[in-house]
Amino acid sequence: MTSGKSGAPPEHHHRHRDVTGGWLRPAVFGAMDGLVSNFALIAGVAGGRADQRVILLAGLAGLAAGAFSMAAGEYISVASQSELAEAEIEVERLELARHPVAEERELAATFEARGVDPATAAEVARQLSRDPDEALEVHTREELGVTPGDLPSPVLAAGSSFLSFAVGAILPVLPYLLGATSLLPAAIVAGLGLFGAGALVSRITTRPWWFGGTRQLLFGAAAAALTYGVGSLIGTNGL
Repeated sequence: MTSGKSGAPPEHHHRHRDVTGGWLRPAVFGAMDGLVSNFALIAGVAGGRADQRVILLAGLAGLAAGAFSMAAGEYISVASQSELAEAEIEVERLELARHPVAEERELAATFEARGVDPATAAEVARQLSRDPDEALEVHTREELGVTPGDLPSPVLAAGSSFLSFAVGAILPVLPYLLGATSLLPAAIVAGLGLFGAGALVSRITTRPWWFGGTRQLLFGAAAAALTYGVGSLIGTNGL
């Protein structure tokens, strides 16, 4: 906050964090999914009284399968979304070329709906419509909620999902890679990872760190307990 030399009111500046979740959602979802699903898988196999090598194999297989599945799913999802957006942008581009007057009126009506008086809205729409690229950007942003040339990358989304899932999934496997022979070390590492990840996300979103960490820990523990019980039941009955 600063004061002007002529006694003008102080200027106030503030910044907002990114609330769209563009990077946060896939990263958090991938890491949490990798950690919870792979720890639950390991717990289920351990509950069936499998030996260390089988548990380790299951954990590594779960990591690879889950990471590739996440990457493929994210790629297809983002690619399909981008292709749909590009098709709609092209429709808007053709409409601007074929019916420029109608599109200009449509843009003016959009501004009027936001509270701009009709004369000002018409003038702003006229000025924006002089540049076809600017007009296309405004129309697609207002009507589709996207910006041409700024669509998400399927490759980046897939790579991010693959890495985040792998990072989460490797945590409960690490104790077995280091020679652990029981589920307890993996449970401790997974629990710390779940609590830490939940606490970190809560700090980003202004939630209390203990709330986010505890919530994520409880969800992960419930999933692991369920699969451990299933593994114990199947192992006990020799199925």
